[in-house]
Amino acid sequence: MKTFAIIDYGMGNLHSARKAVEHVAPEVTVLVTDNASQIREADHVILPGVGAIRDCMAEIRRLGVDSLVREVSRDRPFLGICVGMQALMSRSEENGGVDCIDLFPSEVRYFGDNLQENGERLKVPHMGWNEVFQTVEHPLWHNIPDGDRFYFVHSYYAEAEGNAEMAGRTHYGVDVAAAVARDNIFAVQFHPEKSARAGLQLLKNFVDWSGK
Repeated sequence: MKTFAIIDYGMGNLHSARKAVEHVAPEVTVLVTDNASQIREADHVILPGVGAIRDCMAEIRRLGVDSLVREVSRDRPFLGICVGMQALMSRSEENGGVDCIDLFPSEVRYFGDNLQENGERLKVPHMGWNEVFQTVEHPLWHNIPDGDRFYFVHSYYAEAEGNAEMAGRTHYGVDVAAAVARDNIFAVQFHPEKSARAGLQLLKNFVDWSGK
């Protein structure tokens, strides 16, 4: 039986992420844990995250999760969600600038206080359903139509322009990297656990994914 570890560092939609994985794959064991041994022994690992990146990274570093993420993301399917994706980037400009785990060389930017589209001011945070356009073929997009809608809640975003590892793009005033991927790592800005059919399909694809 496969074991899934959802890393608990005190920040993230832990309950809803666990329930969503259990819903699409009742045959797997899902652990919400901060135990490094359990995380190292897991077949698949998920890094969730909500809130301010400064607080998230402070807890990640205090608990040694940054080193653990670098370790376990080398050799098994690994999924970052929302701020869990942003934490994998090099740096975020939130909170005056915060260094992140640096698995992806992208910068995380603020939407701004005067974000506009076609002359209309857009609300920040970006909150709601938005289309995601797939920029690469990937097993986690299996059975998900290009342009399907996912649920977002964020004020900061990973850059899309020049992002060679972008796997999905959305647009909210600016182009946003909705997903990034490299080798056995996949990370998404949206919340698959809140994204109805498309989100559950992505989680099912992650369950079935070997990381190749």
